[in-house]
Amino acid sequence: MVSRFLSGGLIAALCLLITPWGVAEGTMKIGIGRVVITPESPVWLAGYASRTKAGESALHDIWAKAMVIEDETGAKFVIVTADLIGFYMNQTEPIAKQVETRHGIPRANILFNASHTHCGPVVDNDGLHITYGLEGVEQERATAYTKHLGELLVQVIDEALADLQPGTLHWGIGEAFFGKNRRMYTIGGVTNNYNPIGPVDNDVPTLVAKSADGTIRGILFGYACHNTVTDLQQFNGDYAGFAQIEIEKAFPGATALFAQGCGGDQNPLPRRKIELAEKYGAELGAAVSSVLNGTMTPVTGPITARYKLIPLALTEAPTEAEVAKQLESDNKYVVRRAKKMQRQYKEDGKLPTTLPQSVQVWKFGEAVQLTALSGEVTVDYSLLIKHHYPKEKQFVMGYTNGCPAYIPSLRVLKEGGYEGAGAMLYYGVHGPLEPTVEQDIMNTIHELTKAE
Repeated sequence: MVSRFLSGGLIAALCLLITPWGVAEGTMKIGIGRVVITPESPVWLAGYASRTKAGESALHDIWAKAMVIEDETGAKFVIVTADLIGFYMNQTEPIAKQVETRHGIPRANILFNASHTHCGPVVDNDGLHITYGLEGVEQERATAYTKHLGELLVQVIDEALADLQPGTLHWGIGEAFFGKNRRMYTIGGVTNNYNPIGPVDNDVPTLVAKSADGTIRGILFGYACHNTVTDLQQFNGDYAGFAQIEIEKAFPGATALFAQGCGGDQNPLPRRKIELAEKYGAELGAAVSSVLNGTMTPVTGPITARYKLIPLALTEAPTEAEVAKQLESDNKYVVRRAKKMQRQYKEDGKLPTTLPQSVQVWKFGEAVQLTALSGEVTVDYSLLIKHHYPKEKQFVMGYTNGCPAYIPSLRVLKEGGYEGAGAMLYYGVHGPLEPTVEQDIMNTIHELTKAE
């Protein structure tokens, strides 16, 4: 068994971690790892507040997968994907520290992306924990699963590192169209429903790893859309899980890794049937296959990585008296959040004034830029990045490294609605965010992209 997972708090200070930009001759190497993370005993399912019991079976296994790339300079870069509602910083930071200590890989070179399936297990450090209100045996199960999950995440990275062998990378972008904007404009405000004129991102960025003899070994692909087709009591990866299954059938021996994009305000529509999850998975799989069967762009190094944790300002916090008043609410989520805020006042003397936001930028030579943001990032960020930088080179991810809350663009923040403000309740955070949120994030992306 791998070394024990060590829990830990959030990074205490802002940091900028930089890997060298030097160029050296050499051979690129690629390693792949995969491990089943389906719970072996009943665990509460994450994502929907309406559930009343734990999940006890699986529609199909859920996975954590890893791709490690060693560039021409000998620097290693780790991508971990998983069929989970989200990763959290008090989960990913200790794991990244273990990997750095054991393998010498700096934090900037390690990336964790969650598919945001709403049929994965609740973990103990889930930012949505107050939504579920787990107690007793259900809480104990979540705690035990979280510990085991940490061990499995370290294991899958170790497996990928041990699997390093000479290979090549290739790049292309397909398209899929089942993701729809879910912020409908009405006279009364924004509601959660299909908006036919709302922004979407149809791109399916695809990074393919091949062995030296041309055999396809790993396929990293993305899409910007909530994984909310299914609302079952069975563990499954939703449309992204079915897409990975389809791709691995089409390319035997390859491992498919799904990366969630900036899909915070995007839904698969229509939904709520297993057949639809299979259909969308097949559509996404076909988009990836079309890329692989077409002309792809060779990707060479050196690879460069930059990572920065920034504070996103929250609006003024409620006073202790105002929090106490919230305990009288008939809304159980308001009461749970109020109890959490009371604990924060007792332990820290104040409420947080910021949310931690990670920004990560990788450059693969001149071919690809990967930009990864934490949180439930709305689609405007992906479109903004593709506006400022060459669209044909962009692999944009949300739900990466942590998930502190929804991260609205300035437009979404001003419009309000669930993604703009309402969802802060379910993350146990007072809010909303300040209007500087978009500027702070985009300025950081520009800083990390242009750094020399």
